[in-house]
Amino acid sequence: MHPNMSFEQAPPVWVPYRFFLTAPLFGIVAGLLLAWAGPAALTSRWTPEALALTHLLVAGFMLQAMCGALLQFVPVAAGANIWRPGLVAGLVHPMLAVGVSLLAAGFLAGPGPWLAAGAGLIVTALSGYVIVVGVALLRAPVKGATIVALRVALLALVVTYGFGFTLVQGLRGSVGVPLVEMTNVHAAWGLGGWSLLLLSGVSYYVVPMFQLTPAYPAWLGRMLPWGLLAVLLLWASRLLTGLAEGWLSWILLAGMALAGGFAVVTLRLQAKRRRRVPDVTLTFFRGGMVSLLAVVVAVVAAIAVPPAPTFSEAPAWAVTIGILLFVGLFISVITGMLYKIVPFLNWLHLQRLGGLTIMPPNMKEMIPERGMVGQMRLHFVSLAALLLAVAWPPLTVVAGLLFAASCVWLEWNLLSAVRVYVDFRDRILAADACHAPG
Repeated sequence: MHPNMSFEQAPPVWVPYRFFLTAPLFGIVAGLLLAWAGPAALTSRWTPEALALTHLLVAGFMLQAMCGALLQFVPVAAGANIWRPGLVAGLVHPMLAVGVSLLAAGFLAGPGPWLAAGAGLIVTALSGYVIVVGVALLRAPVKGATIVALRVALLALVVTYGFGFTLVQGLRGSVGVPLVEMTNVHAAWGLGGWSLLLLSGVSYYVVPMFQLTPAYPAWLGRMLPWGLLAVLLLWASRLLTGLAEGWLSWILLAGMALAGGFAVVTLRLQAKRRRRVPDVTLTFFRGGMVSLLAVVVAVVAAIAVPPAPTFSEAPAWAVTIGILLFVGLFISVITGMLYKIVPFLNWLHLQRLGGLTIMPPNMKEMIPERGMVGQMRLHFVSLAALLLAVAWPPLTVVAGLLFAASCVWLEWNLLSAVRVYVDFRDRILAADACHAPG
Protein backbone atom coordinates (compact mmCIF):
# COMPACT_ATOMS: atom_id res chain seq x y z
CA MET A 1 0.00 0.00 0.00
CA HIS A 2 1.26 3.47 -0.82
CA PRO A 3 2.64 5.13 2.34
CA ASN A 4 1.21 8.57 1.54
CA MET A 5 -2.40 7.52 1.10
CA SER A 6 -4.85 9.38 3.39
CA PHE A 7 -7.67 6.85 3.53
CA GLU A 8 -9.41 8.64 6.39
CA GLN A 9 -10.20 11.50 3.97
CA ALA A 10 -11.95 9.27 1.42
CA PRO A 11 -15.37 10.64 0.44
CA PRO A 12 -18.55 8.56 0.91
CA VAL A 13 -18.46 5.54 -1.37
CA TRP A 14 -21.45 6.70 -3.43
CA VAL A 15 -19.58 9.85 -4.53
CA PRO A 16 -17.35 8.04 -7.03
CA TYR A 17 -19.73 5.13 -7.60
CA ARG A 18 -22.47 7.22 -9.19
CA PHE A 19 -19.96 8.31 -11.86
CA PHE A 20 -18.46 4.85 -12.29
CA LEU A 21 -21.84 3.17 -12.76
CA THR A 22 -22.98 5.77 -15.30
CA ALA A 23 -19.89 5.60 -17.52
CA PRO A 24 -20.60 2.20 -19.17
CA LEU A 25 -24.16 3.28 -19.95
CA PHE A 26 -22.82 5.84 -22.41
CA GLY A 27 -20.69 3.11 -23.96
CA ILE A 28 -23.80 0.98 -24.42
CA VAL A 29 -25.61 3.85 -26.13
CA ALA A 30 -22.56 4.55 -28.33
CA GLY A 31 -22.35 0.92 -29.45
CA LEU A 32 -26.07 0.74 -30.23
CA LEU A 33 -25.89 4.06 -32.10
CA LEU A 34 -23.03 2.73 -34.21
CA ALA A 35 -24.97 -0.45 -34.99
CA TRP A 36 -28.03 1.61 -35.91
CA ALA A 37 -26.13 4.12 -38.05
CA GLY A 38 -24.13 1.46 -39.86
CA PRO A 39 -21.11 2.03 -42.12
CA ALA A 40 -21.91 5.71 -42.69
CA ALA A 41 -20.85 6.48 -39.11
CA LEU A 42 -17.21 5.54 -39.79
CA THR A 43 -16.76 7.16 -43.20
CA SER A 44 -15.53 10.42 -41.67
CA ARG A 45 -15.02 12.07 -38.31
CA TRP A 46 -17.34 14.89 -39.44
CA THR A 47 -20.60 12.98 -39.91
CA PRO A 48 -23.34 13.73 -37.35
CA GLU A 49 -23.20 10.12 -36.19
CA ALA A 50 -19.42 10.24 -35.73
CA LEU A 51 -19.63 13.47 -33.74
CA ALA A 52 -22.35 12.00 -31.51
CA LEU A 53 -20.36 8.78 -31.02
CA THR A 54 -17.20 10.68 -30.18
CA HIS A 55 -18.87 12.74 -27.47
CA LEU A 56 -20.76 9.76 -26.03
CA LEU A 57 -17.39 8.07 -25.52
CA VAL A 58 -15.27 11.06 -24.52
CA ALA A 59 -17.70 13.30 -22.62
CA GLY A 60 -19.89 10.37 -21.57
CA PHE A 61 -17.90 7.26 -20.73
CA MET A 62 -14.44 8.78 -20.17
CA LEU A 63 -15.43 12.04 -18.49
CA GLN A 64 -17.85 10.37 -16.06
CA ALA A 65 -15.22 7.86 -14.96
CA MET A 66 -12.45 10.46 -14.71
CA CYS A 67 -14.51 12.96 -12.72
CA GLY A 68 -15.53 10.25 -10.26
CA ALA A 69 -11.97 9.02 -9.94
CA LEU A 70 -10.62 12.49 -9.19
CA LEU A 71 -13.18 13.07 -6.42
CA GLN A 72 -11.83 9.91 -4.79
CA PHE A 73 -8.17 10.27 -5.74
CA VAL A 74 -7.50 13.89 -4.74
CA PRO A 75 -8.42 13.52 -1.03
CA VAL A 76 -6.79 10.10 -0.66
CA ALA A 77 -3.61 10.46 -2.74
CA ALA A 78 -3.04 14.22 -2.41
CA GLY A 79 -4.39 14.64 1.11
CA ALA A 80 -6.50 17.58 -0.11
CA ASN A 81 -9.96 18.28 1.26
CA ILE A 82 -12.64 18.61 -1.41
CA TRP A 83 -15.46 20.92 -0.34
CA ARG A 84 -18.66 18.93 0.30
CA PRO A 85 -17.95 16.10 -2.15
CA GLY A 86 -21.44 14.64 -1.77
CA LEU A 87 -23.05 17.92 -2.84
CA VAL A 88 -20.56 18.39 -5.68
CA ALA A 89 -21.21 14.89 -7.01
CA GLY A 90 -24.96 15.31 -6.58
CA LEU A 91 -24.92 18.41 -8.79
CA VAL A 92 -22.18 17.67 -11.30
CA HIS A 93 -23.07 14.07 -12.09
CA PRO A 94 -26.67 14.56 -13.33
CA MET A 95 -25.78 17.78 -15.15
CA LEU A 96 -23.01 16.02 -17.03
CA ALA A 97 -25.18 13.00 -17.81
CA VAL A 98 -28.05 15.10 -19.15
CA GLY A 99 -25.71 17.54 -20.88
CA VAL A 100 -23.85 14.84 -22.80
CA SER A 101 -27.14 13.17 -23.78
CA LEU A 102 -28.49 16.44 -25.14
CA LEU A 103 -25.20 17.18 -26.89
CA ALA A 104 -25.21 13.82 -28.68
CA ALA A 105 -28.86 14.25 -29.65
CA GLY A 106 -28.05 17.74 -30.89
CA PHE A 107 -25.31 16.45 -33.20
CA LEU A 108 -27.77 13.95 -34.68
CA ALA A 109 -30.62 16.45 -35.00
CA GLY A 110 -28.55 19.36 -36.27
CA PRO A 111 -27.35 22.60 -34.65
CA GLY A 112 -30.32 23.68 -32.60
CA PRO A 113 -31.57 24.08 -29.04
CA TRP A 114 -30.55 20.58 -27.91
CA LEU A 115 -26.94 21.18 -28.88
CA ALA A 116 -26.88 24.55 -27.11
CA ALA A 117 -28.59 23.20 -23.98
CA GLY A 118 -26.21 20.23 -23.78
CA ALA A 119 -23.12 22.41 -24.15
CA GLY A 120 -24.44 24.86 -21.55
CA LEU A 121 -25.07 22.12 -18.98
CA ILE A 122 -21.64 20.58 -19.52
CA VAL A 123 -19.84 23.91 -19.18
CA THR A 124 -21.80 24.81 -16.04
CA ALA A 125 -21.15 21.43 -14.43
CA LEU A 126 -17.46 21.35 -15.32
CA SER A 127 -16.85 24.94 -14.25
CA GLY A 128 -18.13 24.21 -10.75
CA TYR A 129 -16.23 20.92 -10.68
CA VAL A 130 -12.95 22.55 -11.76
CA ILE A 131 -13.25 25.26 -9.12
CA VAL A 132 -13.82 22.79 -6.28
CA VAL A 133 -11.18 20.26 -7.37
CA GLY A 134 -8.75 22.99 -8.45
CA VAL A 135 -8.86 24.73 -5.06
CA ALA A 136 -8.25 21.37 -3.37
CA LEU A 137 -5.25 20.64 -5.61
CA LEU A 138 -3.78 24.10 -5.04
CA ARG A 139 -4.02 23.58 -1.28
CA ALA A 140 -2.75 19.99 -1.40
CA PRO A 141 -0.02 19.41 1.21
CA VAL A 142 1.54 16.65 -0.93
CA LYS A 143 4.02 17.67 -3.60
CA GLY A 144 5.38 15.73 -6.53
CA ALA A 145 4.81 14.57 -10.09
CA THR A 146 1.24 13.42 -9.53
CA ILE A 147 0.06 16.78 -8.21
CA VAL A 148 1.74 18.67 -11.07
CA ALA A 149 0.18 16.34 -13.64
CA LEU A 150 -3.29 16.71 -12.11
CA ARG A 151 -3.05 20.50 -11.97
CA VAL A 152 -2.00 20.77 -15.61
CA ALA A 153 -4.67 18.22 -16.58
CA LEU A 154 -7.35 20.32 -14.89
CA LEU A 155 -6.12 23.39 -16.78
CA ALA A 156 -6.32 21.40 -20.01
CA LEU A 157 -9.91 20.44 -19.17
CA VAL A 158 -10.85 24.12 -18.89
CA VAL A 159 -9.28 24.85 -22.28
CA THR A 160 -11.00 21.80 -23.78
CA TYR A 161 -14.53 22.70 -22.76
CA GLY A 162 -13.90 26.37 -23.51
CA PHE A 163 -13.04 25.53 -27.11
CA GLY A 164 -15.91 23.04 -27.21
CA PHE A 165 -18.46 25.62 -26.13
CA THR A 166 -17.10 28.08 -28.71
CA LEU A 167 -17.36 25.41 -31.42
CA VAL A 168 -21.01 24.82 -30.57
CA GLN A 169 -21.67 28.53 -30.97
CA GLY A 170 -19.84 28.42 -34.29
CA LEU A 171 -21.94 25.50 -35.51
CA ARG A 172 -25.08 27.42 -34.60
CA GLY A 173 -23.83 30.51 -36.45
CA SER A 174 -23.59 32.67 -33.33
CA VAL A 175 -19.87 33.36 -33.81
CA GLY A 176 -17.49 33.02 -36.72
CA VAL A 177 -14.64 30.60 -35.95
CA PRO A 178 -12.37 28.35 -38.06
CA LEU A 179 -14.28 25.17 -37.27
CA VAL A 180 -11.80 22.58 -38.55
CA GLU A 181 -8.73 24.16 -36.96
CA MET A 182 -10.48 24.84 -33.65
CA THR A 183 -11.86 21.28 -33.57
CA ASN A 184 -8.34 19.91 -33.92
CA VAL A 185 -7.16 22.14 -31.07
CA HIS A 186 -10.18 21.11 -28.96
CA ALA A 187 -9.40 17.43 -29.56
CA ALA A 188 -5.68 17.84 -28.83
CA TRP A 189 -6.27 19.54 -25.47
CA GLY A 190 -8.95 17.03 -24.51
CA LEU A 191 -6.97 13.91 -25.39
CA GLY A 192 -3.34 14.96 -25.07
CA GLY A 193 -3.89 17.35 -22.16
CA TRP A 194 -6.79 16.44 -19.90
CA SER A 195 -7.03 12.69 -20.61
CA LEU A 196 -3.39 11.68 -21.03
CA LEU A 197 -2.09 13.85 -18.20
CA LEU A 198 -4.80 12.63 -15.83
CA LEU A 199 -3.98 9.07 -16.82
CA SER A 200 -0.27 9.62 -16.21
CA GLY A 201 -0.80 11.38 -12.88
CA VAL A 202 -3.03 8.62 -11.54
CA SER A 203 -0.74 5.93 -12.97
CA TYR A 204 2.19 7.17 -10.90
CA TYR A 205 0.23 5.94 -7.87
CA VAL A 206 -1.96 3.06 -8.98
CA VAL A 207 0.44 1.18 -11.26
CA PRO A 208 3.10 0.60 -8.56
CA MET A 209 0.42 0.08 -5.86
CA PHE A 210 -1.95 -2.31 -7.64
CA GLN A 211 0.38 -3.89 -10.21
CA LEU A 212 3.40 -4.18 -7.86
CA THR A 213 5.86 -2.52 -10.23
CA PRO A 214 8.84 -0.28 -9.48
CA ALA A 215 8.07 3.44 -9.22
CA TYR A 216 7.97 5.62 -12.30
CA PRO A 217 11.26 7.46 -12.93
CA ALA A 218 11.37 11.00 -11.59
CA TRP A 219 12.46 12.44 -14.93
CA LEU A 220 9.22 11.31 -16.58
CA GLY A 221 7.09 13.01 -13.94
CA ARG A 222 9.02 16.25 -14.43
CA MET A 223 9.09 16.15 -18.23
CA LEU A 224 5.66 14.90 -19.25
CA PRO A 225 3.25 17.58 -17.91
CA TRP A 226 5.35 20.59 -18.89
CA GLY A 227 6.38 19.04 -22.19
CA LEU A 228 2.80 18.26 -23.17
CA LEU A 229 1.66 21.70 -22.05
CA ALA A 230 4.31 23.33 -24.26
CA VAL A 231 3.33 21.14 -27.21
CA LEU A 232 -0.36 21.94 -26.78
CA LEU A 233 0.28 25.67 -26.52
CA LEU A 234 2.41 25.62 -29.67
CA TRP A 235 -0.10 23.41 -31.49
CA ALA A 236 -2.99 25.72 -30.65
CA SER A 237 -1.20 28.97 -31.43
CA ARG A 238 0.38 27.74 -34.65
CA LEU A 239 -2.69 25.93 -35.98
CA LEU A 240 -5.02 28.85 -35.33
CA THR A 241 -2.56 31.33 -36.83
CA GLY A 242 -1.93 29.28 -39.97
CA LEU A 243 1.66 28.11 -39.44
CA ALA A 244 3.27 26.15 -42.29
CA GLU A 245 2.46 22.42 -42.26
CA GLY A 246 6.13 21.52 -41.70
CA TRP A 247 6.25 23.22 -38.31
CA LEU A 248 2.98 21.60 -37.29
CA SER A 249 4.48 18.21 -38.12
CA TRP A 250 7.45 18.86 -35.82
CA ILE A 251 5.15 19.95 -33.00
CA LEU A 252 3.05 16.82 -33.51
CA LEU A 253 6.18 14.64 -33.49
CA ALA A 254 7.24 16.17 -30.16
CA GLY A 255 3.86 15.32 -28.68
CA MET A 256 4.06 11.77 -30.03
CA ALA A 257 7.54 11.36 -28.51
CA LEU A 258 6.23 12.34 -25.07
CA ALA A 259 3.17 10.09 -25.31
CA GLY A 260 5.22 7.20 -26.63
CA GLY A 261 7.75 7.67 -23.84
CA PHE A 262 5.03 7.31 -21.22
CA ALA A 263 3.76 4.12 -22.89
CA VAL A 264 7.23 2.56 -23.17
CA VAL A 265 8.13 3.36 -19.54
CA THR A 266 4.81 1.91 -18.33
CA LEU A 267 5.32 -1.32 -20.29
CA ARG A 268 8.89 -1.66 -19.01
CA LEU A 269 7.78 -1.18 -15.40
CA GLN A 270 5.06 -3.79 -15.85
CA ALA A 271 7.65 -6.22 -17.19
CA LYS A 272 9.51 -5.83 -13.87
CA ARG A 273 6.49 -6.38 -11.63
CA ARG A 274 7.08 -8.49 -8.52
CA ARG A 275 3.96 -10.61 -8.98
CA ARG A 276 3.98 -12.71 -12.14
CA VAL A 277 0.41 -14.04 -11.89
CA PRO A 278 -1.74 -12.81 -14.82
CA ASP A 279 -4.03 -9.94 -13.91
CA VAL A 280 -7.00 -8.41 -15.74
CA THR A 281 -6.02 -4.85 -14.88
CA LEU A 282 -2.48 -5.46 -16.10
CA THR A 283 -3.76 -6.80 -19.43
CA PHE A 284 -6.10 -3.84 -19.88
CA PHE A 285 -3.22 -1.46 -19.15
CA ARG A 286 -0.91 -3.24 -21.55
CA GLY A 287 -3.57 -3.19 -24.24
CA GLY A 288 -3.98 0.54 -23.68
CA MET A 289 -0.25 1.22 -23.89
CA VAL A 290 0.06 -0.87 -27.06
CA SER A 291 -2.83 1.11 -28.58
CA LEU A 292 -1.06 4.35 -27.67
CA LEU A 293 2.15 3.12 -29.30
CA ALA A 294 0.16 2.13 -32.39
CA VAL A 295 -1.11 5.70 -32.61
CA VAL A 296 2.42 7.05 -32.23
CA VAL A 297 3.73 4.74 -34.98
CA ALA A 298 0.83 5.59 -37.30
CA VAL A 299 1.30 9.34 -36.86
CA VAL A 300 5.08 9.21 -37.25
CA ALA A 301 4.78 7.01 -40.33
CA ALA A 302 2.21 9.32 -41.87
CA ILE A 303 4.46 12.33 -41.33
CA ALA A 304 7.57 10.53 -42.58
CA VAL A 305 5.97 9.29 -45.82
CA PRO A 306 4.80 12.33 -47.84
CA PRO A 307 2.27 13.51 -48.53
CA ALA A 308 1.40 13.34 -44.86
CA PRO A 309 -2.37 12.99 -44.36
CA THR A 310 -4.21 15.43 -42.15
CA PHE A 311 -7.27 14.68 -40.06
CA SER A 312 -9.37 16.41 -42.71
CA GLU A 313 -7.89 14.83 -45.83
CA ALA A 314 -7.70 11.17 -44.75
CA PRO A 315 -11.01 10.20 -43.10
CA ALA A 316 -10.15 6.51 -42.59
CA TRP A 317 -6.82 7.41 -41.01
CA ALA A 318 -8.46 9.85 -38.60
CA VAL A 319 -11.22 7.41 -37.64
CA THR A 320 -8.66 4.66 -36.97
CA ILE A 321 -6.64 6.98 -34.74
CA GLY A 322 -9.82 7.90 -32.87
CA ILE A 323 -10.78 4.26 -32.27
CA LEU A 324 -7.29 3.43 -30.98
CA LEU A 325 -7.34 6.40 -28.60
CA PHE A 326 -10.95 6.25 -27.35
CA VAL A 327 -11.52 2.49 -27.13
CA GLY A 328 -8.00 1.07 -27.32
CA LEU A 329 -6.25 3.41 -24.89
CA PHE A 330 -8.55 5.29 -22.58
CA ILE A 331 -11.55 2.97 -22.22
CA SER A 332 -9.22 -0.02 -21.83
CA VAL A 333 -7.21 1.64 -19.05
CA ILE A 334 -10.31 3.09 -17.35
CA THR A 335 -11.94 -0.35 -17.30
CA GLY A 336 -8.82 -1.93 -15.87
CA MET A 337 -8.64 0.72 -13.15
CA LEU A 338 -12.30 0.27 -12.27
CA TYR A 339 -11.70 -3.43 -11.71
CA LYS A 340 -9.14 -2.53 -9.04
CA ILE A 341 -10.59 0.67 -7.60
CA VAL A 342 -14.16 -0.52 -7.03
CA PRO A 343 -13.26 -3.72 -5.10
CA PHE A 344 -10.69 -1.76 -3.11
CA LEU A 345 -13.23 0.94 -2.19
CA ASN A 346 -15.69 -1.78 -1.21
CA TRP A 347 -13.12 -3.33 1.10
CA LEU A 348 -11.98 0.02 2.51
CA HIS A 349 -15.44 1.30 3.42
CA LEU A 350 -16.68 -2.07 4.71
CA GLN A 351 -13.57 -2.51 6.82
CA ARG A 352 -14.06 0.93 8.37
CA LEU A 353 -17.75 0.23 8.94
CA GLY A 354 -17.24 -3.21 10.47
CA GLY A 355 -14.19 -2.38 12.52
CA LEU A 356 -12.50 -5.38 14.12
CA THR A 357 -15.69 -7.33 14.78
CA ILE A 358 -16.70 -8.20 11.19
CA MET A 359 -14.06 -8.52 8.48
CA PRO A 360 -15.16 -7.64 4.93
CA PRO A 361 -14.87 -10.09 2.04
CA ASN A 362 -11.57 -10.43 0.21
CA MET A 363 -11.14 -7.97 -2.68
CA LYS A 364 -11.08 -10.89 -5.13
CA GLU A 365 -14.59 -11.82 -4.00
CA MET A 366 -16.09 -8.45 -4.98
CA ILE A 367 -16.19 -9.13 -8.74
CA PRO A 368 -15.94 -12.71 -10.08
CA GLU A 369 -12.63 -13.22 -11.90
CA ARG A 370 -14.40 -15.14 -14.64
CA GLY A 371 -16.68 -12.18 -15.35
CA MET A 372 -13.78 -9.73 -15.57
CA VAL A 373 -11.77 -11.99 -17.90
CA GLY A 374 -14.77 -12.58 -20.14
CA GLN A 375 -15.56 -8.89 -20.39
CA MET A 376 -11.91 -8.09 -21.10
CA ARG A 377 -11.81 -10.55 -23.98
CA LEU A 378 -15.03 -9.20 -25.42
CA HIS A 379 -13.69 -5.64 -25.13
CA PHE A 380 -10.59 -6.42 -27.17
CA VAL A 381 -12.62 -8.39 -29.70
CA SER A 382 -14.86 -5.34 -30.12
CA LEU A 383 -11.78 -3.13 -30.52
CA ALA A 384 -10.47 -5.39 -33.28
CA ALA A 385 -13.89 -5.40 -34.95
CA LEU A 386 -14.09 -1.60 -34.83
CA LEU A 387 -10.67 -1.27 -36.46
CA LEU A 388 -11.55 -3.83 -39.14
CA ALA A 389 -14.86 -2.06 -39.79
CA VAL A 390 -12.96 1.02 -40.97
CA ALA A 391 -11.48 -1.07 -43.80
CA TRP A 392 -14.52 -3.32 -44.29
CA PRO A 393 -17.68 -1.28 -43.56
CA PRO A 394 -20.15 -4.24 -43.54
CA LEU A 395 -18.62 -5.20 -40.17
CA THR A 396 -19.75 -1.92 -38.58
CA VAL A 397 -23.06 -3.21 -37.21
CA VAL A 398 -21.41 -6.24 -35.61
CA ALA A 399 -18.64 -4.07 -34.17
CA GLY A 400 -21.16 -1.70 -32.61
CA LEU A 401 -23.12 -4.55 -31.05
CA LEU A 402 -19.95 -6.17 -29.71
CA PHE A 403 -18.84 -2.93 -28.09
CA ALA A 404 -22.30 -2.37 -26.59
CA ALA A 405 -22.28 -5.92 -25.22
CA SER A 406 -18.84 -5.35 -23.69
CA CYS A 407 -20.14 -2.25 -21.90
CA VAL A 408 -23.23 -4.14 -20.71
CA TRP A 409 -20.94 -6.78 -19.21
CA LEU A 410 -18.79 -4.11 -17.57
CA GLU A 411 -21.90 -2.53 -16.03
CA TRP A 412 -23.02 -5.92 -14.75
CA ASN A 413 -19.64 -6.59 -13.16
CA LEU A 414 -19.63 -3.20 -11.42
CA LEU A 415 -23.19 -3.75 -10.21
CA SER A 416 -22.10 -7.12 -8.84
CA ALA A 417 -19.50 -5.35 -6.71
CA VAL A 418 -22.09 -2.82 -5.54
CA ARG A 419 -24.44 -5.65 -4.56
CA VAL A 420 -21.67 -7.22 -2.47
CA TYR A 421 -21.10 -3.88 -0.77
CA VAL A 422 -24.78 -3.29 -0.03
CA ASP A 423 -25.39 -6.84 1.24
CA PHE A 424 -22.38 -6.83 3.55
CA ARG A 425 -23.08 -3.27 4.74
CA ASP A 426 -26.61 -4.33 5.68
CA ARG A 427 -25.22 -7.31 7.59
CA ILE A 428 -22.91 -5.03 9.56
CA LEU A 429 -25.69 -2.58 10.35
CA ALA A 430 -28.00 -5.41 11.40
CA ALA A 431 -25.30 -6.83 13.69
CA ASP A 432 -24.73 -3.42 15.23
CA ALA A 433 -28.48 -3.04 15.82
CA CYS A 434 -28.62 -6.42 17.58
CA HIS A 435 -25.78 -5.50 19.90
CA ALA A 436 -27.02 -1.99 20.64
CA PRO A 437 -28.03 -1.43 24.27
CA GLY A 438 -31.69 -1.21 25.17
